[in-house]
Amino acid sequence: MSETLTENQIRNIAIIAHVDHGKTTLVDAMFRQSGLFRDGQETDERIMDNMDLERERGITIAAKNCSVMWQGVRINMIDTPGHADFGGEVERALIMADAALLLVDASEGPLPQTRFVLRKTLEAGLSVIVLINKIDRKDARPDAVLNEIYDLFIDLGADDRQLDFPYFYAVGRDGIVKQRLEEDADNLHVLFDTIVSNVPPPACDREKPFQMLVADLGYSDYLGRLAVGRVTNGEVKAGDHLVCVKNSATQVPLKVSRLQVYKGAALCPVDSARAGDIVILSGIEDVAIGDTLCAGDQPAALPRVHVDEPTISMVFMPSDSPFSGREGKYVQSAKIRQRLVKETLLNVAIDLKDTGERDRFVVMGRGEFQLAILIETMRREGFEFCVGRPEVITKYEKGQKLEPVEHLYVDCDEAYLGVVTEKLSARKGKMVDLEHTGSGQVRMAFSVPARALIGYRDTFLTDTRGTGIMNANFAGWEPFRGDFPTRLSGSLVADRPGTAVAYALFHLEPRGELFIRPGDAFYEGMVIGEHSREMDVNVNPCKEKKLTNMRASGKDDALVLAPVKPMTVERAIDFIRADELVEITPKSIRIRKDVLAAHKRRQRLCRSA
Repeated sequence: MSETLTENQIRNIAIIAHVDHGKTTLVDAMFRQSGLFRDGQETDERIMDNMDLERERGITIAAKNCSVMWQGVRINMIDTPGHADFGGEVERALIMADAALLLVDASEGPLPQTRFVLRKTLEAGLSVIVLINKIDRKDARPDAVLNEIYDLFIDLGADDRQLDFPYFYAVGRDGIVKQRLEEDADNLHVLFDTIVSNVPPPACDREKPFQMLVADLGYSDYLGRLAVGRVTNGEVKAGDHLVCVKNSATQVPLKVSRLQVYKGAALCPVDSARAGDIVILSGIEDVAIGDTLCAGDQPAALPRVHVDEPTISMVFMPSDSPFSGREGKYVQSAKIRQRLVKETLLNVAIDLKDTGERDRFVVMGRGEFQLAILIETMRREGFEFCVGRPEVITKYEKGQKLEPVEHLYVDCDEAYLGVVTEKLSARKGKMVDLEHTGSGQVRMAFSVPARALIGYRDTFLTDTRGTGIMNANFAGWEPFRGDFPTRLSGSLVADRPGTAVAYALFHLEPRGELFIRPGDAFYEGMVIGEHSREMDVNVNPCKEKKLTNMRASGKDDALVLAPVKPMTVERAIDFIRADELVEITPKSIRIRKDVLAAHKRRQRLCRSA
């Protein structure tokens, strides 16, 4: 059992940064240097990124808690995502913290997601410790980056207390932090000492009745639902009878079956926990993020977590294709809905709305990347379903139609400035800033409708030969800017079921880019490629060569086909039009028409004309 600490022996700090600026790598180094592991013990890299998707993509998707001990003080740390689509994770993490550690790349400087996470931190009133990371890069410019950080703080309206932040220089991968660039250092001790001295102890009252705001949820096969949060007031013990306050009218009684705290990234059982500490309670099933757990004799709710509203929606539905049920474990609409409801409980930035139809559900989130991660996660869990094209959520105020608008930041070679500007202008984007960053590079800032970015990433990478970088964050709501074309190419649609043959695909290649290979099965209405022209074309991918008794030199040589780019969830949902769906299974990602039969699609086209 862990010893009970006073509030002066606890520090709660969130670690925030842009994507890939080194948060999770720094936490690994803090684990090792705090004595959490014994000498010579083998550990994985990026210990906190425990999801397969996080390790594959090198990003943090879900905020995670951990702790280390330093000179008798427990430092509770929350490793947050850097991507704006996972902003709900950042917001709920900040309610458990009393300060933030901001990491900024010594070469790239503050980037759009740096602005996003810092804005949320400053709005929460937290003080900040700045770490200029990766100073060992050849293109590092730490002094210039420090000035950019000050400019960003001022631009975001930081007060005098927040502007007077301590800053350090670091090589997080090697576990080195120092106060001055010219110093020699080989450890993180100065960072640990600064956290202990500069981060305030939790503001709480241990004499008041117990209160805790649920900031995160987990699940254990042995303990059931787990509620995670920081104890705001009072004390809690294993076996206590509490009340879960959902709103002014709903209160659910519960009993704490087990009480745990973080030790490193693992959970450690304790007999009791006091105000200021981050704890994990088990013993209640009906709990959601934002609920208040409190003493049964004096129930009082804390302010709920506030998150930005969703801007993108997608329709989820069971698959009705001829291949339905072949590859998935969960195919029923009830199972799909149950999984989506679970996601809304675990992710405060996801909403679910029933459409009135039994087997169609609208899922709303911050961005298409967030929804793509949900789709990929469900796919790996064995679900089989279909999703429609992402749509922006619009609203009306005073009779005027409003749409979500994004701040888009583009870094690319100067040679691509013209084509990027042209494509974004066609999508109703407006350039608001242009900066030459040296070495033939430019940084552009645009104000664009959120719908303009759906399907644009592949176009952008093609236009910049794969060298451009784009980042976006939510800027607010503005009047609708008008319609614009989204995709100028059509689809190659199979007109019958069958198995693809090389001869047919070879003669279809001049018409566009193919999505299938010889030997792949397909069905009528399945999209087997992208047409180079705007209209859809029905094709026969299983047409075989007619046999004759005449032979000529070279007639029977093997056909050479262009390689097929693997289909991913992001690529598929970016590609589809309004009349197309993405069929998701654990083994395959297919694109199809919402109406499979060719004659029914023609009838619909005639009616609409």
